[in-house]
Amino acid sequence: MAGSMIRVAILGAGGLGKAAVRIIGMKKEMRLVAICDSSGFAYKKDGLSTKEILNLKYHVSVGDLSCGRRASDAIGEIINLSSKIDGVFVALPNLPNRFIPDVTRRFIDSNCPYVFTDALKRTGAVRLMFKLDKGLKKTKSVYITGCGATPGLLTAAAVIAAQSFIKVEDVNIRWGVGISNWEAYKATIREDIAHMPGYTVEKARRMSDGEVEKLLARTGGRLELHEMEHADDILLKRVGVVDSNNKVHVGGVMDTRSSKKPVSTTMTLTGITFEGKRSSHKFILGDETSMAANVIGPALGYLKRAIWLKERRLYGIFGSTEFMPMVVK
Repeated sequence: MAGSMIRVAILGAGGLGKAAVRIIGMKKEMRLVAICDSSGFAYKKDGLSTKEILNLKYHVSVGDLSCGRRASDAIGEIINLSSKIDGVFVALPNLPNRFIPDVTRRFIDSNCPYVFTDALKRTGAVRLMFKLDKGLKKTKSVYITGCGATPGLLTAAAVIAAQSFIKVEDVNIRWGVGISNWEAYKATIREDIAHMPGYTVEKARRMSDGEVEKLLARTGGRLELHEMEHADDILLKRVGVVDSNNKVHVGGVMDTRSSKKPVSTTMTLTGITFEGKRSSHKFILGDETSMAANVIGPALGYLKRAIWLKERRLYGIFGSTEFMPMVVK
């Protein structure tokens, strides 16, 4: 991998997908060669135009790009490009829980080796992903899941913080997100609504844009969430940081009417040292860093790590707590 250009495909062209387009455009080691949405796809061997993609208006498909094409099965078109892609970042909606696992199964069924990362958040969805390990190994593919901010950046920090303690008592993650235009992150907001009392994954998925807007009007544009079903729990338990999912707590505040974070994003890990002292480590993200920066940066770093694993013939699915992300120059 040293000195080689990593050819990347993005599944999904919503808020996170377009943020990934922008960030990849600033990297020397990565080149965006393919992208798809529900209506079409685009591929260019020498790299897609970042400017052209970012200039697309909402509800306009990437299939309408100069090198794009409308397609009834855009994901299938990306699967057909297996030999021309080194890594895939999955920026598809996380609703329902089976959606991304089912998409991954399609790649497995193609019998082609692939490398993936995603920003999956829900415990149920990540649990389904781990069931794909056998198929991924069979096709000599690598998948690192839960690679965003939480889980991802903050859970990786928790693994490092845990090293100071003989016993970890509690991991508390509290995030703050500010976005000035909710339309750019419709899928993300629906995922958060699904964590609210009285809502389910299916109910949130079926909400119309108008229904979401009415909800946001009632809450002043803010969503405050507690004890979220976040995969930080199973990912931290998987590597032995905690012995029970109940020791991991995730919540936060999203403001859909301002780009300023309503609260700082923090990860606090509390434990007992070998001397018998109770203490806490706190990891605080800069308020100036956006949700997209804290999700896409780690996801691309983990994508480079996943390619590193494939080169060493370590196949299957892993969580973001099992490896450090690499730096993408």
